[in-house]
Amino acid sequence: MAASDITVSGLNKVGAEDAAYLVSKIRTIPGFPKEGILFRDFMPVLADARAFGILMGALEAALPVDVDDFDMVVGLEARGFLFGPALAARLGKGFIAVRKAGKLPPETMSQSYDLEYGQASMEIETNVVHEGVRVLIVDDLIATGGTANAARSLIEKCGGVVAGFSFVMELTGIDGMKSLGDYPTSSLVCMPA
Repeated sequence: MAASDITVSGLNKVGAEDAAYLVSKIRTIPGFPKEGILFRDFMPVLADARAFGILMGALEAALPVDVDDFDMVVGLEARGFLFGPALAARLGKGFIAVRKAGKLPPETMSQSYDLEYGQASMEIETNVVHEGVRVLIVDDLIATGGTANAARSLIEKCGGVVAGFSFVMELTGIDGMKSLGDYPTSSLVCMPA
């Protein structure tokens, strides 16, 4: 599969030329991290000022909810830390990090989630989400939805309200978006899992 298997319906507000330019910067690496996997590398997008600008403009244009419907942006480790703070700054919002277990100072709240090969945990500092704070959860990729749902659970345990989810890439055919239920969602580019 080549770049032609990437659909860009989430980029419709940036124009065809900019969408094509952005997609041209997504590198496809067959057999990484293991045979049978097509790894989609977004790092070349970040290294190109024009592509990164297009990406951030597209994330803003494709917000699944109105900018006034959330107070903070939550980014998921690790690549949600690349897009989340940049989006938060563009929107005049604060940023909250949801990290892998053991990376934050106490006190934290933890949530486990299933992986295809076991379990993992995510954590959030207990003092960063207050009762009623509305958040937009941002990450680079949604596959099964395990990470996004773990983050949702953490936000809700802290008393926050998830307004929606925004992803750069969506892997199709594995129902990650469906796993998020009725929450508003957006993704910029879709590609087969």
